[in-house]
Amino acid sequence: MAKNIKIYSTPTCPWCVRVKQFLKENNVSFEDLDVSTNQAAAEEMIQKTGQMGVPVLDIEGEIIIGFDKDKIKATLGI
Repeated sequence: MAKNIKIYSTPTCPWCVRVKQFLKENNVSFEDLDVSTNQAAAEEMIQKTGQMGVPVLDIEGEIIIGFDKDKIKATLGI
């Protein structure tokens, strides 16, 4: 079953690139929100997490801050 996944990221963030690559390698589709150009997405991310660091993953409402591979795998069941 496909999960609704949002990634709040910036193009210059190396961890953002890594987390997106990891999801692609595992055939997981996601919505990429560039918080450096999308002010609404940036505000949404800050509202959900209380912080401004990226990457932030929102997997069906579960927030994962940073590239926590084990937590991402557990949340996605991969």
